[in-house]
Amino acid sequence: MTTHIADPRPSTRLGTRRRFIAVLGVTSLALGLAACGSDEPTNATGNGDDAELEQVTVGAIPIGDVAPLHVAISEGFFEEEGLEVEIVNTTGGAVAVPGVVAGDYDFAFGNTVSLMVARDQGLPLRYVSNGATTTGEPGADFAAVVAPEDSELHETADLSGEQTSSNNLNNIGDTAIRLAVDEAGADGADIEFVELAFGEAEAAVTNGNVSSALLLEPYLTAALDHGLKPIAWPYAEAHPDLDIGGYFTSEETLADRPDTVEAFQRAMERSLEFSQDNPEVVREVIGTYATIDEEMLERITLPRFSSEFSREGLSVLGEAAARHGVISEEPNLDELLPPQ
Repeated sequence: MTTHIADPRPSTRLGTRRRFIAVLGVTSLALGLAACGSDEPTNATGNGDDAELEQVTVGAIPIGDVAPLHVAISEGFFEEEGLEVEIVNTTGGAVAVPGVVAGDYDFAFGNTVSLMVARDQGLPLRYVSNGATTTGEPGADFAAVVAPEDSELHETADLSGEQTSSNNLNNIGDTAIRLAVDEAGADGADIEFVELAFGEAEAAVTNGNVSSALLLEPYLTAALDHGLKPIAWPYAEAHPDLDIGGYFTSEETLADRPDTVEAFQRAMERSLEFSQDNPEVVREVIGTYATIDEEMLERITLPRFSSEFSREGLSVLGEAAARHGVISEEPNLDELLPPQ
C-alpha cells in the first residue's frame, strides 16, 4: 500500500482568504500559560463579543504534529479568543523561521532544535506554545529508524559507525538519533548522516542506498507494512518527555502584541489538552489537510499533545545539540521557552 502526504502548497486558507509568500532562505517549538483574566474567553482586542475577529497567520508544515492547530480552528477555540487564523503551509523551518522574522507569519510551527539553532544564530524568536511530544514509549512512537529485515543492525547502539538518513541535517532528527545512541552507551558522534526526505527514505533503504533511515508517521507504518524493521526509537529513547516542536513568534510580536499572543496561547493550550483526550478528532482533522489512506490514518501512532514544555527534556536535547556541534553552546531555556 502506498501512502502519500499532500505536497505543501504556497498557502492554505482556513479563515479569511489572504495570500502570503515566504521569502528569504536561511538555514534552519511550559507554557507560562496562566489563563489570565476571567473564566470566559474574550477576544484579543478586548472589545467584547461583537468586536471584529483579529486575523493572524500561522506557518505550519502539513503533518500530524500540527493537528491541534487545525483542531483549534475547527472546534472554535481561536474564534472564542477573538482570533481568525489562517494556516499557511510551509516546507519546514527553512521557511517558517525567516517567515516569522520577516513578518510574513505572526506565528509558526518549528521543531525544537530548529529554534535552538535560530537563537544560537542571534534570531529573536521564542516559543509561545508547545506543539508535539514523543509518546515516550520505544516501540510505540511516531518516529523510528528502520532498516531491512535481514540487516545486521538490530538495536540503537548498532547505529554507531553506520550510515542513516534524516530529513534535515543538523536538526532534531539527527540530533535525537545521536543522543539516543549516546544514551545506549555507544558513540553518537560516529554516525554518517545523509539528508533524505521522508518520502524518499524507504526506497533508499530498500534499494541499499542507505543502511537505515529515520521515518515519521505515516511513512513509518507504511515502511513496517512493507517489511522494514525498527532499529531505534530516537525521540522516545532520547528522553521520555522530549518535546519535538511548538509554535513560536518574534520578540517584537511578544512586546508589541501581548494580548494577541496570550489569546493564541490560551486557544492552543485548550486545543492541545482537547486533542490529547480526543484522538479520534485528531485523526479526522489530519485527513482534512494531509492526503492519507483512511485505513492507514486509523493505524498511525499519534504524537502526545501536552500544553507544557518539559524543561528537563529540552535541557538534555540542548546539551546534545551543543555536544555534537549543532549549536555553539547550550541554549538558555529561559529565553527559548514562553515567559513565565
